Amino acid sequence: MNTYKLLTPGPLTTSSTVKEEMLYDRCTWDDDYKGITQKIRAQLLEIAGANEEEYTVVLMQGSGTFAVESVLTSTVSDEDKLLIITNGAYGERMVKMASYLGLNYTEYNVEYNGYPVEEELRAILNEDQDITHIAMVHCETTTGILNPLKMISKLSTAYGTTLIIDAMSSFGGIEIDVSALGIDYLVSSANKCIQGVPGFGFVIAKLDKLEACEGIARSLSLDLYDQWKEMHKSGKWRYTSPTHVVAAFSKALDELDEEGGVSARFARYQHNNQLLRERLAQLGIHAYISDERQSPIITTFLFPSEGFSFDAFYAYVKERGYVIYPGKLTDVDTFRIGNIGEIYEEDINTLCNVIEQYMGVVSV
Repeated sequence: MNTYKLLTPGPLTTSSTVKEEMLYDRCTWDDDYKGITQKIRAQLLEIAGANEEEYTVVLMQGSGTFAVESVLTSTVSDEDKLLIITNGAYGERMVKMASYLGLNYTEYNVEYNGYPVEEELRAILNEDQDITHIAMVHCETTTGILNPLKMISKLSTAYGTTLIIDAMSSFGGIEIDVSALGIDYLVSSANKCIQGVPGFGFVIAKLDKLEACEGIARSLSLDLYDQWKEMHKSGKWRYTSPTHVVAAFSKALDELDEEGGVSARFARYQHNNQLLRERLAQLGIHAYISDERQSPIITTFLFPSEGFSFDAFYAYVKERGYVIYPGKLTDVDTFRIGNIGEIYEEDINTLCNVIEQYMGVVSV
């Protein structure tokens, strides 16, 4: 199998040292392995700017979607009502989850390139005082838009709601002070900005809110409260955990610290993103999201012409060592390029040279 640089929002390109951690087999009951689990939980709290008196961390087997569904099924009771803010496919996936789970919910939807409007949200919350929970995706990888987290957190605090944030594609790459923002549940995944590999997600949860959730879950395996109870007591996962993935993630956390923490990683991602957007704009390939709303994680680009073939473009780029993403919009033709993971300026420049060549421009 050929080796490619993955310009995707996860799974992504990982370091050789993270991969090497998966060469060893570990026992789930062993104290050394349980120590790795507890180390991860402590490091994630530190990244979140939270302390163990107020917050806790729960690791959950499966993809990030499993972790999001774990929060929804475990924290929204039959007496509660959930407001889901959507401007992309991943917010809409939460709506689908809520429907499957039989939750009492309402959706506030805006255009994929638009922001939620504070006045409209206030009107909803004033009119429907049954709303107890608000959920939103921070970085919507459908488009790459970065949603206004501070505005939503202030609203949630003002109306006394429980705040659930899907920070799948932002946590570890964008600084998020979970405690200062009053986020009750933040959800992310091992294979995103912390640059681990797929296999589990994690939830940074406000301790008093989580402790009040006993018995709410509509699923055994996704019961967030029960998972936390066992993990807090002994460091052990309730059911078989992805041991190789956990060890790799522990190494990835150490490498995040070695890079200089979230601020340094954000600077690298942002530089990658700005360079990519600027160089492609020179070729007539323009971003779908405006500069002020663009995340440094992934960018959606409009097709440069009516005759543009994504399949041919994808194959050309892949043959030269890079894998990109198709678009996720239904009303306009797009493709997406991520710049997180072990991706640096030289990778972005090389990719842009390849794209210039494809577009018929001689690279200098």
